[in-house]
Amino acid sequence: MATQIIQYEYAPGHFRASEPNVYRPDMLNEGEMILNMGPQHPSTHGVLRLEVVTDGEIIADVVPHLGYLHRCFEKHAQALPFNQTIPFVDRLDYLAAMNSEHAFVMGVERMLGIENDIPKRTEYIRVLVAELNRIAAHFVGVGTYALDIGAYTPFLWLMRDREHIQRLLEWVSGARMLYNYMWVGGLFYDLPVGFEERCREFVQYLKPKLVELQQLVIENEIFVKRTANVGVLPLPVAISYGCTGPMLRGSGLRYDLRRVDGYSVYPELDFDIPIGEGQMGTVGDCWDRNNVRVQECHESIRIVEQCLDKLTTDYRRTRDYDPQAVVPKKIRPKAMDFYARAESAKGELGFFFRTDGRSDVPVRCKARSCCFHNLSVIGEISKGAMLADLVAVIGSIDVVMGEVDR
Repeated sequence: MATQIIQYEYAPGHFRASEPNVYRPDMLNEGEMILNMGPQHPSTHGVLRLEVVTDGEIIADVVPHLGYLHRCFEKHAQALPFNQTIPFVDRLDYLAAMNSEHAFVMGVERMLGIENDIPKRTEYIRVLVAELNRIAAHFVGVGTYALDIGAYTPFLWLMRDREHIQRLLEWVSGARMLYNYMWVGGLFYDLPVGFEERCREFVQYLKPKLVELQQLVIENEIFVKRTANVGVLPLPVAISYGCTGPMLRGSGLRYDLRRVDGYSVYPELDFDIPIGEGQMGTVGDCWDRNNVRVQECHESIRIVEQCLDKLTTDYRRTRDYDPQAVVPKKIRPKAMDFYARAESAKGELGFFFRTDGRSDVPVRCKARSCCFHNLSVIGEISKGAMLADLVAVIGSIDVVMGEVDR
């Protein structure tokens, strides 16, 4: 029976943009082929689809395809009052919801001109829960990364320790992941009685566990060989693509909005900004990015301890403290275009607001996703790598698709 040859006809004009692939068979060089990875592949961290062009085992190009988990965040935000949008903010980077809330509520407070009216205790509580959530988010990033490249035990250990943080945040807010805890002008509620003592116990428990993590994963000979000199992101390329967070700092730039912008009470706290130094390979490789995340966990613990000191001394709980005292009854900013940003666990999370001065619903609310920018560089840092290293590169970016496909 003769083999039937199918001739593909490609739609002209704007229909071509809706095609499932960027590359067509007639665009490939001799020996190249197109492979599809995801969106159900367990190592694509959610619903990411990668169109991979390979020449044998060597990657010629990688094109990320989005649209499988559309949160519709911006449409929701443009149809609801500012305070009702916060639960949708939680669902962007659902692993670091407190950090996302922090950026959003600070932006609205600045538009209203009440950022200096927020009580110090409220600010320290915000930073405390945000840094706890940052540690939990990094635990997922490093744990699933180790799982992707073949190490099962670190994932179980990090999920065990992350569970302690989840229980603390659930005690504070009543929710395990999507908190709606930070409100415009304040907080949903004060810390529960005994929270500070329980949190100190957790910090003392976690310190030696981070040392174990460093030994078990980061300094492990197999992990080093799997990640060093792989997926190298040069600093000029990182800046050109708008990469931020551990992606940018892993490439050697000490850039952290907690220091650059000095928002909330971060200027009053003592902590360092870890960067990639090429200790095991090349500056900006997969190993550097993961090492930066682990080192940031150490720094977050320092911040948590300082917040606990302040919350039990200078700004300890009193009967007259009301976390909702500055919460406005109606959020109606003046007509303006405004951009606010903060350092999330993945990088710079920003919100652009356009208001008309008459409504408590924004005319436009645009989220600047750090995960979107970080993911956009995958084609650049994967070219020339082995196909087996693509999973290592994806995991080192640490994306959450809820924030990418917002």
